[in-house]
Amino acid sequence: MKIECIVPISGGKDSQACAKLAVKHFGPDCVEGLFCDTQFEHPMTYAHIDGISEMYGIKIHTVCAGSVEEQIKKHKRFPGGGARFCTEQLKIWPTRDFCRDFAKSNGGFEVWYGMRLDESHERAKRYAGRVGEDVYAPHEINKKYPKYLAKAGVSFRLPILEWHVADVMDFLGSEVNPLYSFGFGRVGCFPCLAAGDAHKEKAFRFDETGERHLAMARSLEGLTGHSVYTSKRCQLRYDSGQIDCFEGCAICAI
Repeated sequence: MKIECIVPISGGKDSQACAKLAVKHFGPDCVEGLFCDTQFEHPMTYAHIDGISEMYGIKIHTVCAGSVEEQIKKHKRFPGGGARFCTEQLKIWPTRDFCRDFAKSNGGFEVWYGMRLDESHERAKRYAGRVGEDVYAPHEINKKYPKYLAKAGVSFRLPILEWHVADVMDFLGSEVNPLYSFGFGRVGCFPCLAAGDAHKEKAFRFDETGERHLAMARSLEGLTGHSVYTSKRCQLRYDSGQIDCFEGCAICAI
């Protein structure tokens, strides 16, 4: 049976909502997922992605274009608001290549992306004027996608564009990644090194995985010439051995 829809899966709630919607719309035999592994996710997220496959009865392809650590070494800096090279090279480019190759063997299909207007001011601006029910050429959604994808029959849809967080959580119920129950507003890379320090500190202090990822990040500070933390306050907290996390932290939306 022809695959009608590919859903990029991160392990987070928004991409999961898109997968669930796509299965309801097309049926599980016509939907497949795509997970771009950055080798920096939490074990709960890897397990949850397997769980999504089982819950919704869909195949999820896994591709890996390298690791976050390799990207930091290559660019000699940590990712940040103005330099999200990890997203581009570990997520966007592998998705581009997968869609190109898949269209050659399968024919055209839709890609359902879990973008929401209320996630951030940046996304609200980027997707202003878009409608969740419509389909768009890939390069109309993100200029980093080449025009040849549209010529190959690949189109993008943003089915939860107008949804709010509560809408997504209500739709998924208890099916969400268990990391949300520990107070993480975003999951995926653990933590996202382009996010705010409060989010990074919370993840680094969370468990053995966080501690291991912190050790990796600290080992790269000599190469980058910068702390993994962007604020002096957080750097001092680490250097002084304080372990308390910030209260009421705001997580950067990317």
